[in-house]
Amino acid sequence: MNNTNHLTTHHLSIPIQHEDIAKLKPGDIVFLEGVVYTAREGVYDRVLSKGEGLPVSNLAEISNVNFHCSPAASVREDGQYAIGGVTATASFRFSKWMARWLDLTGTKVVIGKGGMPKEDYTTILAPRQAVYLTTVGYGTGALLGRGVKGVKDVFWIDDLGIAQAMWMFDVKAFGPFIVDSDLEGNSLFATHNDAVAKNINALYDGLKAPALSRYGETDDRKDELM
Repeated sequence: MNNTNHLTTHHLSIPIQHEDIAKLKPGDIVFLEGVVYTAREGVYDRVLSKGEGLPVSNLAEISNVNFHCSPAASVREDGQYAIGGVTATASFRFSKWMARWLDLTGTKVVIGKGGMPKEDYTTILAPRQAVYLTTVGYGTGALLGRGVKGVKDVFWIDDLGIAQAMWMFDVKAFGPFIVDSDLEGNSLFATHNDAVAKNINALYDGLKAPALSRYGETDDRKDELM
């Protein structure tokens, strides 16, 4: 761990130990080394909804870091996979699976973008002594791809496809990631979203009502479609 320009940076080995996770504070920077696995709705549905077993019986011994990711992968002439970039996907879409997934796999670090629903930090992550890391800004897939040194294995690619398959990446100096949440359930996203929400209604004051009545148009933010 070091502190440069007031940013505390952690270089952590996977599987990450509890004492290292406990040191992470919202706003810290993290780089990872070891094996990171990807799992998102295709994997969650297959294991948790359809009851298929994990393809790796000792997953927690290899990796306790779940990356919500869509990799840019291609097959080289030698039959191995080349990873050009690893783009994080929005984690809030997977909220309904996370509690069961963490219980099943022993995952302690979740990586994605956009954060989780506010209550997930205190009701899902913190009780399981897990934290959330986020990618830094947009367009970082190629940057993160430099930290992927190889593909240890990939599962279910034939039927789930590249984006949804369960990848296991060998990584080194993999990052940077920003620590979003800590073991107490504090979250950068939740804190700043609350601050923004206090004033955002003022942005709508004085605007004309929607001119069209097409599907999905609304002047009530609670009804907006995502």
